Amino acid sequence: PVSINSEAFPAKLWRLVNSSQFRSVRWDARGQGLIIDEQQFVSEVLDEAAKDGSGLFKTKNFSSIIRQLNLYGFQKVSKGLAMASRPLMGSGDGAGGRTTSFLHHFHSPHFCRDRPDLLMHLTNGKKAKRAPSSRPGSPLQHPHSKKMSRNLP
Repeated sequence: PVSINSEAFPAKLWRLVNSSQFRSVRWDARGQGLIIDEQQFVSEVLDEAAKDGSGLFKTKNFSSIIRQLNLYGFQKVSKGLAMASRPLMGSGDGAGGRTTSFLHHFHSPHFCRDRPDLLMHLTNGKKAKRAPSSRPGSPLQHPHSKKMSRNLP
């Protein structure tokens, strides 16, 4: 979307979930949430990209991705086990070709399939710097006023 920085986390996540290149993250059935396969996400997005330096995200840790989701106001809907019938990319546990991974389901009212216009409402929750006080009598109220000395006669 034009109204959001293409390097911001929500824009990168939007590209990722809408890309046919990645299978580890997808829309939920209603298109109002994300489902992330933790093990596959680490393998295909974080580890693979880190190998050649073309990482979409600046981290190799899945917990940092969860932290970013939380910072941008995503709510965890559920977390559950998923059994894959074949090893995920780059993995294999030797147990008959089955592997276990966690599926994470996240929701944000501003992150919906077919609604990229909503992305501009996602903010990272960092507190903005407060403007100087404008209380009556405050030295900051009048830019030319001098601070009163604490050592009054």
